[in-house]
Amino acid sequence: METIRQQRVQSLILQELGEFLRKQTPEWFPGMMITVTKVNITKDLSVAKVYISIFGSQDQNIILKIIKDHSKEIRYQLGLKIGKQLRIVPELSYFIDDSLDYLENIDRLLK
Repeated sequence: METIRQQRVQSLILQELGEFLRKQTPEWFPGMMITVTKVNITKDLSVAKVYISIFGSQDQNIILKIIKDHSKEIRYQLGLKIGKQLRIVPELSYFIDDSLDYLENIDRLLK
């Protein structure tokens, strides 16, 4: 069960990280769209799992690797945005959100 504090921090990270990636996408990944779909944070607010959805790329793992390579810069920029609201900016772990692929597969199987 998530606490209200966890939910607020998740929402804050989702909003700010999504905005940052939206601004950086044309520079880092031209012709693609990257969306933060979900953020899960631990009870002690030290680690956040960030689920991203990538459109416009056939190999999502390469894009995920590039994002992980820029992880320190992303965390720093996130800290500049939310540093006044959180004492410690959580470590960010990135994962590909494949829920849309899963839904498409189920839909295809049902047809």
